[in-house]
Amino acid sequence: MSDGSLNLDDFGDLIERPDSGVRRDAEERRARTGLPAGALGRLDELGEWLAAAQGRVPVEPVSRPKVLLFAGDHEVASLGVSARPAGGAHTLVRAALEGTSPAAVLARRLGVPLRIVDMSLDCDPGGLPEEVTRYRVRRSGGRLDIEDSLTAQEAERAFRAGMAVADEEADAGTDLVLLGDISVGGTTAAGVLVAALCGTDASVVTGRGGGRIDDLAWMRKCAAVRDGLRRARPALGDQLRLLATVAGADLTAITGFLLQSAVRRTPVVLDGVVSAACALVAQRVAFRAPDWWLAGQASGEPAQARALDRMALDPLLDHGVTTGEGTGALLALPLVQAASALAAELPVRAAADPDGAGGSGQDDGRPGAAEMLDAT
Repeated sequence: MSDGSLNLDDFGDLIERPDSGVRRDAEERRARTGLPAGALGRLDELGEWLAAAQGRVPVEPVSRPKVLLFAGDHEVASLGVSARPAGGAHTLVRAALEGTSPAAVLARRLGVPLRIVDMSLDCDPGGLPEEVTRYRVRRSGGRLDIEDSLTAQEAERAFRAGMAVADEEADAGTDLVLLGDISVGGTTAAGVLVAALCGTDASVVTGRGGGRIDDLAWMRKCAAVRDGLRRARPALGDQLRLLATVAGADLTAITGFLLQSAVRRTPVVLDGVVSAACALVAQRVAFRAPDWWLAGQASGEPAQARALDRMALDPLLDHGVTTGEGTGALLALPLVQAASALAAELPVRAAADPDGAGGSGQDDGRPGAAEMLDAT
């Protein structure tokens, strides 16, 4: 990508897996804490994953997380496939900015900054802060069942915008991204992507959405996914074309963000079905990329379950939360922070002095005097 062209194949070379040697060191350190194997359950796995992602033992506690929500409208919502009105995502964005959405309340309680990136909201950009709208590609997205969501040029702009946001967060020192979306019609687009990539029928991936639609709306949604799937299948060999065909600017930007975050070694917690669908596209581009992601929660959406299963990602939580907008990822954050704190701060027995003879027998992970002199 250094020559200015966007070649998705480059990501396969640029993305490396988290450091497996560091992960083994983290496992060895955990074994020297004196706690029985398995006593901390999945917290051990999370701590070791973070150590490998950071490339250091002991791990640095997660201290600079950020909620990142890509926002957009989808014209397919005009078919009555959502509990929310078509073009209404801007009201959800305003609620988040005003601090009244579930995700905003949780972010405030947890002390986590929340950032919204408008990619294709169907509203006047002048009504929103410039830092929210500066990457916008267009108003809403084409109706995926009968037309492309984006032109090829718009798809590349959206993808590059996601990459740019990933670089901004990495450069700002964000050490964990809680990734979600704010959209109306986004779960329909996500269902099409998952069905296309998993080779399943529309009815298998069509869920009830965050607003829990009724049976008639579900049938309309299923028909839209079916028609979108018919249009998506010919584009399966070209992931950027696939995104332009059915994904919209917000999902395209999320895909670019996920891939560039993996390049920059920034760990990401996925929220719901939309981020999971984008992750599945990103996995098709670079098979190592999912090693940088966690699944925050099981939303109950069948397309999310299919996508996570394909990527071998096991959700951290399952509380039936369907509201989206980063809420599930936020709920998982205390678990990840607990794992990082335990991995960083639990004292360990010195390797050469397992019984503690001749000293305290503890190693708090900080460098000793000799190591500090060597470092100078």
